[in-house]
Amino acid sequence: MKSRRVFSTPDVASASAAIPVARATGILDEDISLIARSDIQLDAIPEHRKDASSDFVPAALRGMVGGGGAGLLAGLIAIAVPPIGITLAGAGAMGIAGALVGGWASALAGSAAPDPVRKAFEREIEAGRVLLVIDGTDDVLPRAEAALTAAGATLLPFDAPTVMT
Repeated sequence: MKSRRVFSTPDVASASAAIPVARATGILDEDISLIARSDIQLDAIPEHRKDASSDFVPAALRGMVGGGGAGLLAGLIAIAVPPIGITLAGAGAMGIAGALVGGWASALAGSAAPDPVRKAFEREIEAGRVLLVIDGTDDVLPRAEAALTAAGATLLPFDAPTVMT
């Protein structure tokens, strides 16, 4: 499983100079992104480096688990009531329907939620600093942290597992 670390750099040039340093420590190119104020992102950051993530996928997964569990529970309760006439297959179908509805509703809500990194470091971003976000495994991250700090990036207090890794 990968974890996410966030570094602050004073400008786009410093952030761009830190990217090869991160790659040299074993961080994959697709695990490196930049977050900046909107006017800086539009002008100076290449499109493939922009981090425009939201809470869409994690929210959808949480909704599917919760909705599926609720649907399955409702189906099992319906089996226990003979006049309703639901079979075991019907309970399974209710669980699947609950997962779909829960996933859909939660994904809609999650797409509107801002990225947790952007929310946590709003002041850094508004001050014009560029955040370098890396995802890496526990064996690579200590090397990357040391190298990026030596390159002038400041490690910010953010440590979270990444989604789908």
